Amino acid sequence: MNTTIKRIGVLTSGGDAPGMNAAVRAVVRSASYFNVECIAIYQGYQGLIDDKTKVMNARSVNNIINKGGTILKSARCLEFRTKEGRKQAFETIKKHEIDGLVVIGGDGSFTGAMIFQSEFKIPVIGIPGTIDNDIFGTSHTIGYDTALNTVIDAIDKIRDTAISHNRLFFVEVMGRDAGHIALNAGIGAGAEEVLIPEENLGLERLLESLQRSKKSGKSSSIVVIAEGDKSGKNVFQIAEHIEKNLPYYEVRVSVLGHMQRGGSPSCFDRVLASRMGVFAVESLLNGSSNVMVGLDNGEMILTPLEKAIKTKSEINKNLIRVSDILSV
Repeated sequence: MNTTIKRIGVLTSGGDAPGMNAAVRAVVRSASYFNVECIAIYQGYQGLIDDKTKVMNARSVNNIINKGGTILKSARCLEFRTKEGRKQAFETIKKHEIDGLVVIGGDGSFTGAMIFQSEFKIPVIGIPGTIDNDIFGTSHTIGYDTALNTVIDAIDKIRDTAISHNRLFFVEVMGRDAGHIALNAGIGAGAEEVLIPEENLGLERLLESLQRSKKSGKSSSIVVIAEGDKSGKNVFQIAEHIEKNLPYYEVRVSVLGHMQRGGSPSCFDRVLASRMGVFAVESLLNGSSNVMVGLDNGEMILTPLEKAIKTKSEINKNLIRVSDILSV
């Protein structure tokens, strides 16, 4: 192991995701296990600029594995996008003699980490924490499984109302650029249609599908739509178009919004975050840098940050086929 690393820093950045606290816990306790001091950085890169730091030990992270959000807080930092801001952040690194940095976040956070590493040669390791599951180099990001379960629970409740009143519900879920949540939750909740950015269903095909559903005897329907879907301007415009052309449907819209980010992380996310946190520290101590830890076929792997950022995560085409078959 690399004995030159005596102190590491850890921060959470970008949108919060259930399981981030479990990852922080794993980083802090792994550092303690290997006799490395751990510095917690609060409020992401902004905290690195403003020197909002605290030394943590194994007992500092008691009872956080079950908590949603992030105890380190998070913030989107415009100042870190500037050379001057990053220089100030590096002054904090030097002040606290931090030898390596673990960044828990998404592609924006990793972009900042990669630039920071190239300018100041501070070793960095990324841990993917985002509910959208839209980062290349891992089959699952921290928070994705919990968000899926939250969405499934919400749709199950919405379906009760849809059936009671013979209504058509459009349920919008998160996924600005990726439809992983919509597709998997749609199949899991038995949705009649799923609209995702990767597959432009189009309004006419959606109309035809809903007409077939009505003719087949369905008195209510659920359509799950990712917020980044291009079928219409937004979910309300799509709903209005359907109601205008299929007047026998009583249409309602439910936007799940930020409730998908919250809540206690699932067991899967707790275990994933724990494995990623341990592997991140071990990789840092073994001399790795400018890489992201990920899950591939049940094993921990490393992917260059640049590749993780620039390569688009692909939707599972077979799941699209499954969704089409089951919507009859």
